[in-house]
Amino acid sequence: MDERPATPDELKELFGDGFSEEYRAEAQDRWGETDAWKQSKRRTDRYTKADFEQIKAEGDAVNAAFVAALRSGAPATSVEAMDAAEEHRAQIERWFYDLDHDFHRGLADMYLADPRFTKTYEDQQEGLAQYVHDAIHANADRHQQA
Repeated sequence: MDERPATPDELKELFGDGFSEEYRAEAQDRWGETDAWKQSKRRTDRYTKADFEQIKAEGDAVNAAFVAALRSGAPATSVEAMDAAEEHRAQIERWFYDLDHDFHRGLADMYLADPRFTKTYEDQQEGLAQYVHDAIHANADRHQQA
């Protein structure tokens, strides 16, 4: 078993255009002083290629759940969409950094504000970026009321 941390070339192979040293540098410039960035860096610096394969598989499954809910005609406020949003939040928290529901709302807002994030979702299914945004907000509302 190879327990060495994943290399940039392995990450590029796994995530394609979703991984870029330029994006990483931009993110570090923007958020490098935040607790979330520091926690994520501590965690991810030790992840192996196998760990990142698991992360990608889980992320793909979450995205597939969002796409299935959208295609079924379920509103973003449906249990299916909100459950996908909760799994999205939990997966980020499990692998990267502590993520409460309010912070998750901020990520959802960024998915619409940054065209690169929007494109990532729209490439999977037209209307998905807005749907994911709305499902994350609905899920946060659901957890505030609980």
